[in-house]
Amino acid sequence: MRKTLLAAMALAGVVVFGTGSAEARDYRYCLVEGFAAGPGTCYYDTYAQCMASASGRRAYCQVNPVFAFAEQNRPAPRPRKVYRERRYYE
Repeated sequence: MRKTLLAAMALAGVVVFGTGSAEARDYRYCLVEGFAAGPGTCYYDTYAQCMASASGRRAYCQVNPVFAFAEQNRPAPRPRKVYRERRYYE
C-alpha cells in the first residue's frame, strides 16, 4: 500500500512540475486603447486578430515596438569581397 501511495505521489509530482514553463515571446502587434501612453497590450500574432479585438472599441493596432526597432541593434552586413580573375595581356 505504501509503494502505491508513493507511486501515485510521484506521478502527481511529475504531472504538476513536469509541465513546461510559459514561453516568453514577443507578439507582432499591439492593441492601443484610446489615448493611453505606451505600446498597449501586445498579445496578437496577426493584424487581423488585433483588428478583430479592436472593433467596436476606441482602439487601434500598431506594430510592437520590439519588432519595429529590432533592426537598429543588428550590425550592418559587411559587403562580400569579389575575387576577380586577373588577366594580364601581353
